[in-house]
Amino acid sequence: MKNHSFAFDASGAQNFLDAADWAAIQPEVEAAAALLESRKGPGHEFLGWLDLPDHCDPVELDRVKSAAQRIRETSDVLVVIGIGGSYLGAKAALDFCGHHFYNQIGPNARAKSGGKAPEIYFAGHQLSASYLLDLIDLIGDRDFSVNVISKSGTTTEPAVAFRLFKRLLEQRYGPEGAQKRIYATTDKSRGALKQLATQEGYETFVVPDDVGGRFSVLTPVGLLPIAVAGIDVDALLNGAAAAKAASFAPFADNACMRYAAARNILHRKGKLIELLVGYEPRCHYVAEWWKQLYGESEGKGGKGIFPASVDFTTDLHSMGQYVQDGPRHLFETVLDVKDAGRDIEMQAELEDLDGLNYLTGKKVSYINQQAAEGTRMAHLDGQVPNLRIHLPDMGPHTLGSLFFFFEKACAISGYVLGVNPFDQPGVEAYKKNMFALLGKQ
Repeated sequence: MKNHSFAFDASGAQNFLDAADWAAIQPEVEAAAALLESRKGPGHEFLGWLDLPDHCDPVELDRVKSAAQRIRETSDVLVVIGIGGSYLGAKAALDFCGHHFYNQIGPNARAKSGGKAPEIYFAGHQLSASYLLDLIDLIGDRDFSVNVISKSGTTTEPAVAFRLFKRLLEQRYGPEGAQKRIYATTDKSRGALKQLATQEGYETFVVPDDVGGRFSVLTPVGLLPIAVAGIDVDALLNGAAAAKAASFAPFADNACMRYAAARNILHRKGKLIELLVGYEPRCHYVAEWWKQLYGESEGKGGKGIFPASVDFTTDLHSMGQYVQDGPRHLFETVLDVKDAGRDIEMQAELEDLDGLNYLTGKKVSYINQQAAEGTRMAHLDGQVPNLRIHLPDMGPHTLGSLFFFFEKACAISGYVLGVNPFDQPGVEAYKKNMFALLGKQ
C-alpha cells in the first residue's frame, strides 16, 4: 500500500471492512484495473492521462517552461482563464505547494528560482460581473498576461471572461502587443479558440484529444500556470510517475486498488457521501479538484458517491456536529500531512489567562496533529469510517503522486461502480436551458 511518496491507510474503517469484504471485492477491482489497462473499456478513447507521467513530450515541456519564464519576466500579473479541469488542477497546485499568501508577499518573495514571479489570479470559472471588474481594478495599470484554457473556445464562462481581458490587453498594448501576452491552451487543430489563436498569432499549447478536462492537470492545462508560479514541474511529473509505477503492485499493496475497493465496499453498505478532509488550508483546492474528478466521473445513471469536503479544524466548529451525530451515511478520507514545511513553538505567558501554558514547548503542528487524532477517535466512536492518505510533505513530488493516485483510483472505482468514468452527459442540461433563456439561436 506504500510508495515513497504516500501511504493509503484503511485501518480507521476496519470495523466496516472485514476480511470477507476485501476478499469479495478484490476480483472486481482487479478486473476493473485490467480493463482500464487494456484500454478497451467504456471511455477508452480518453485514457491519454495514463501516459502523461512518464511520456510527457520533452519539446512541449520545454516550451511550457520557456513561456512561463517569459511571463515571469514581462508580467506583474497572470490571469488564468478556464473552468472546471481547466483551472482546478493549477489552483490546487499553486495552493498546495506555495505560500498561503502567494499573491500578497511581493514578487521577490514569490520567486523561488530567482528573478520575479507574477501574481496569479483566475477568471472564467463563474459569471460574476463584479468579480471580473474587481479583478480588473486589482490589476490596475500593471503589466499582465493571459493564459486562456478551453478545448472549444465556446464554453460560456471562460469565453465571456476572455473577451473582456482580450479587449483590455488590446487597449493597453495594441493588437501586436496583446498577441505577445496571450497564451492559448486549446485543441491542436480545431475549435473557435484554436482558430482565433492561429489568426492572431498567439502562442498555443495543446489539450490532448485523449485527455478529458478533469484529468488534464499534468498537461499544459495545469503545467503552464504551475511553472509560472515557480513550482518544479519536473518534480510534479516525477511524483506522478512514482505513483503510476506503484499502481501496478498486487492488490494487497496497491493504494489505488484498495482505495477504490474501500469506497465501493462502504458505498454498498449505505455510505452515500465521502468527505475529503484536510487539516492544512493549503489542501482546500486539492479537495475542490478531487470533487470535480469524482463527481463528474461517477455521478451518472443514478449512481455515485457524493463527493464533499471539509477543512478541519475550521469546519469542526460548523459541520462537526453533523459528522459526529447526523445520519450515518458518510465516511471520511483524510489528507494527513506529516510536514507542512513551517512550524512554530508555543511560549509560556506569565499570566496563564487563556489556560494554554500547558502547551509550552509544543509545536503548533503537533497540536494540529493531536486535534486530527482526537477527531478521528471521536468520529470512529460515532460510527464514521475513516480512510487516510498519509502525505510526507507539501511539495510538488508528493502532489504529483496524489494527483495520479486519485485519477487512477477514480477510473478503477468508476468501472467497479458500473459507469463510464470519462463522459459527463449531465453537464449539458443546464447549458441548454441557459442558452434558451439568453436567446441563443
